[in-house]
Amino acid sequence: MTVEPTLWHPVGTLHDLQGGPHAVAVLNTELVVWQSQISGFQGSWQAWADRCPHRGTKLSLGNIFQGQLECRYHGWQFDAAAQCTTIPALPGFVPPASHRATAYAVREAYGLLWVQLSPAATAVPAFAAEHDARLRKVNCGPYNVNASAPRIVENFLDLAHFAFVHEGWLGTREAVDVPHYDVVTTPTGVLATGCKAVQPKSSVHATGHAVVEYTYEVVAPYAAVLTKVPEAGTAAIADLRESIALFVCPVTPESSRVWVRMAMNDFESPDSKLIDFQNTIFGQDQPILESQVPKRLPLQAGAELHCAADRLSVAYRRFLQETGITFGCVV
Repeated sequence: MTVEPTLWHPVGTLHDLQGGPHAVAVLNTELVVWQSQISGFQGSWQAWADRCPHRGTKLSLGNIFQGQLECRYHGWQFDAAAQCTTIPALPGFVPPASHRATAYAVREAYGLLWVQLSPAATAVPAFAAEHDARLRKVNCGPYNVNASAPRIVENFLDLAHFAFVHEGWLGTREAVDVPHYDVVTTPTGVLATGCKAVQPKSSVHATGHAVVEYTYEVVAPYAAVLTKVPEAGTAAIADLRESIALFVCPVTPESSRVWVRMAMNDFESPDSKLIDFQNTIFGQDQPILESQVPKRLPLQAGAELHCAADRLSVAYRRFLQETGITFGCVV
């Protein structure tokens, strides 16, 4: 078995998936996501193969009827356990246990719905800041990108592009050098500390250039977290660390959907302002990502050139190799 189906992958925000049913995709697998209803109240989330077992029609074309998912073709109804309960053409027939949809495991985390295609004792990617009540959480996205998931994660980890792709925002041509930073391996990926950059506008409230220090952590093959180290003079909240998580859903080996989860010390700005800032930053990255050749991340030694500033991305590629990740990679 390959590793990727045992991982948890985000497929949408809980807000966007309301109503439904909704068609989504992960790892070249088409799914239907819907929420069952019990006595008029929203029940559990469901993620099934987007195929009626009767004649192969997409279940995402159907309806939620009396708390069950109804196929649009012949009206077959399926309950929250994926069992067919009703075949309208045979009113007195009780469908056997074999008449069922293909269901997958689902889990809620960070305002997103996550799906696992193959059962395994793996966890949803960690985001420590989620549990800090002093930080406000906002989701941005989805961003639909014609690039592989590993390419997107590697770009998120890249310090040297700030002065060029994000000039005037996260970087400046007056400070293009990347100071030394440290990288270590962790049980779930890699961790980089001491990452510093001169940034003209590091947030919606930034008014001038500042030297900002971050840590970067790969918490799963397709997920990473950036955490801001508190600036000097903020001893009263020295443990308050704003964070941004990147959660990438690998739709196909060369296309992805991306969500950014922000945990910010800002309870005054409207969501739209925070989201607009992140939309601008990601909008600067997207054409670069979609231009890369090959679209899949090369893992072979010598396939692309590296320099000392790339030690984090090199460690990330090594982690993917050691983990056995191939979806979205050239191996």
